[in-house]
Amino acid sequence: MAIELLREIRLIDPVAQVDRRATVLLDQGQVRAIDPDPQALPEGTRVIEAAGQILAPGLVDCYSRSGEPGYESRETLASLAAAALAGGFTTFALLPNTQPAIDQPAMVQNLRDRWAALPEPNPRLHLWGALTQGTQGEQMSELAELATAGIVGFTDGRSIRDWVLMERLLDYAGPLGLPLMVMGQRALASRGPVLEGIEALRLGLVGVSAAAESSALATLLELLRDRPARLHVMRLATGRAAALVAQGKADGLPLTASLSWLQLLCDTSHIDGRRPLPGSDRPPLPYDPSLHLPAPLGNPTDRQALIAALKTGAIDAIAVDHAPYTYEEKTVAFAEAPQGAIGLELALPLLWSGLVMTGELTALELWRSLSQRPAELLGQTPQSIGPGQAQPLIRFDPAATWTVEPAQLQSLAQNTPWLGHKITGRVVQTWLPT
Repeated sequence: MAIELLREIRLIDPVAQVDRRATVLLDQGQVRAIDPDPQALPEGTRVIEAAGQILAPGLVDCYSRSGEPGYESRETLASLAAAALAGGFTTFALLPNTQPAIDQPAMVQNLRDRWAALPEPNPRLHLWGALTQGTQGEQMSELAELATAGIVGFTDGRSIRDWVLMERLLDYAGPLGLPLMVMGQRALASRGPVLEGIEALRLGLVGVSAAAESSALATLLELLRDRPARLHVMRLATGRAAALVAQGKADGLPLTASLSWLQLLCDTSHIDGRRPLPGSDRPPLPYDPSLHLPAPLGNPTDRQALIAALKTGAIDAIAVDHAPYTYEEKTVAFAEAPQGAIGLELALPLLWSGLVMTGELTALELWRSLSQRPAELLGQTPQSIGPGQAQPLIRFDPAATWTVEPAQLQSLAQNTPWLGHKITGRVVQTWLPT
């Protein structure tokens, strides 16, 4: 890798709270100088005219799913790694609902060995350990053994509906010092694929009450008050749940929260194809099964409340929650489709064009939520960009256009409502520390 000079690039550093134009000298992917003396450049320096492009820390995804092991037709670890790097994600964490599940130390080691066997370079991999055996929500995993295997925390990646079991999990996992990541139990939830409201009625879909999330979350927070556990709430979907998280934080609870990137861009008004998708001039296909998500899409008012909660810090992080499925699995009726969509290659360009370019988020707020805070949730200490700091960096061109089609995607799966759409923004270079 040559010595490179990125001339007049936009430098975004959420740790140092820097967003400015700069000329950056990189040596083997490591920052050697910011705004160096142009007369003192090393011989052979490759000069890149980077005006309008962005240099920033690599992105961090706090949870996504893999097909391998068990469902390699959906996604392999190799295709997942390639998709992550293509989208600027230099660190990510896998949920434990593989087949078999990551519910014992042997499976942790198995995934690490598979990852180490992939051709380099690859993103940094973290693993979540299963709270319950097989992630089935019935019997507790051997939490202490998993903790010693080097996982980043415990989760089933789905709701745990047994409150007695939830109490026991908080009691046993809390002293181990690792976070528990849970989804609102939705004890009142039907099998509805969207949140209830006028849009659900118009769409002819069964709606899930917002209370299904907020009532479960309120119970979780009450349990947390009496226990020394760290709780992370995943896949927030409603404004009411975001308000509960904000209150819990104000009360001093050891609490963090995240949501899927799609909850920030789409809502129930997009499902029937009336409105263009953010970042595109076209609507999705009516009732596109890729919009059937693990946390049902909310109403427009929920989406605005979630954006506001992200800006205030009540919601800490944006997760990709990448969920690959085969064409056959997703080509069914909307409400019957498996929940989830891919996103590692799409999240940054679409969040940039859909929220930053519209003024709903600043560039620093987006990078804080996609890089700094997810890294902290995974136990890392993010560094500011500067000479001598060995850290992943990406170069993002927000003006680059491309079409979301199988030939352009690294992921094996194509379950996204943007399939076939031309979008703007692409990662053009990635540097990983050696």
